[in-house]
Amino acid sequence: MLKQRIITAIILALIFITATVFLSSFSYSLFVTIVVLAASWEWCAFIGLAKQVAKVSYLATLGSMIIALYFFLGIVPESLVINSYRAGIILGLGILFWVLTFFMLKGYPSNSDRWNNKSKIALMGLMALIPTWVGIVQIKYLNPQGFLLLGMVVMVAAADIGAYFVGKRIGKNRLAPSLSPNKTWEGVLGGFAACLLVGILLIWLLHSYLITLSNGQILILVLLSLVVMLFDVIGDLLESMLKRNRDLKDSGKILPGHGGILDRVDGLLAVTPIFVLTFLIIE
Repeated sequence: MLKQRIITAIILALIFITATVFLSSFSYSLFVTIVVLAASWEWCAFIGLAKQVAKVSYLATLGSMIIALYFFLGIVPESLVINSYRAGIILGLGILFWVLTFFMLKGYPSNSDRWNNKSKIALMGLMALIPTWVGIVQIKYLNPQGFLLLGMVVMVAAADIGAYFVGKRIGKNRLAPSLSPNKTWEGVLGGFAACLLVGILLIWLLHSYLITLSNGQILILVLLSLVVMLFDVIGDLLESMLKRNRDLKDSGKILPGHGGILDRVDGLLAVTPIFVLTFLIIE
């Protein structure tokens, strides 16, 4: 299983890095669309949709919304920029969703009756996936070379790795036993430390080789490094809650040794809106 996980992880990393660096912004938007549609198919299991017709209908709904976003944001093959103001509105709505999710998680399981129905979980999927699509497409147009996007993914990975190893080594105090028994406060602190260190390194590289940053911008990005870990945890716990709600081990089986796409990008879903909107603001 470990060998399978490593092989899958290497293949995914190569595909992601190659696409992020070498695809044009418009082509990359199509690539992201495919991934998001695949994730929406997995979300159907969280909703409790069993029939193929229902799953296709949900996928078609999200696909139609993405097509509308191409017009709403002005995304065409020859575009060099997209409507960042409109993208910012959608990202802001995404941030609001994740803030509300924090309070929903905090009240679990006593508040389950308030959200546990198919229509609300379906809406959660749209609120999680659409802002993520907008954010990833926006940041690719903001920096076509893909460095900012890669930096975001590296920070999320650092937060996950730091939380895993610190939690495994010294974790004792459970973070959310009713949602994810293996997560600990020590792990969260380890994730914060790892994310902050990687964030500072990336800020230095950004300032030295890509964009000249003011002291205020540097301070905002340092704070963002801490916020990334917070939203990463929220995204992770939301998926844990929805899987537990349907008695699922993984969101899917498309990635050998890793489960589904949502199992790999749960934290990224929550991080993307706040990360990208921050760069739009300080640009």
